[in-house]
Amino acid sequence: MTSPKDIVLNAWKTFSSRDATRIAALFTDDAEWIAQKGNATAVALDHADHMIGAPQIARFIAQEMHKLYSQVDIAFRGVYADGDVVIVEERMRATLPGGKPYENDYCFVFTVAGDKIREVREYMDTRKGWRMVFGEGA
Repeated sequence: MTSPKDIVLNAWKTFSSRDATRIAALFTDDAEWIAQKGNATAVALDHADHMIGAPQIARFIAQEMHKLYSQVDIAFRGVYADGDVVIVEERMRATLPGGKPYENDYCFVFTVAGDKIREVREYMDTRKGWRMVFGEGA
């Protein structure tokens, strides 16, 4: 059996494929991805900050987030596992529409069920993200 840590690390590789079918297969049918309410990505894309179901999560990762972020570069700072829970610390760099740079630190808490991801809780510096997406005066 594959370890939860390996399942999550494989997921990150698959996310970069932008193949919604392959991404959806990583999640349980009733999976949830929960981000902070009112985060800049959700507001800018007029998108939910709480996604439910593998198809919705996969569509966001494969297609929708790329309407806001291009040239995405993810750098892991740490990956920690305890039982079925895996924590990923990362820095995301990307380019926003109009060529503005985006850079923010994230922490993701994954819960794995069997060989699939059941839940992701996403944390980021919401104020920093808001300023980069909407400008200093926002």
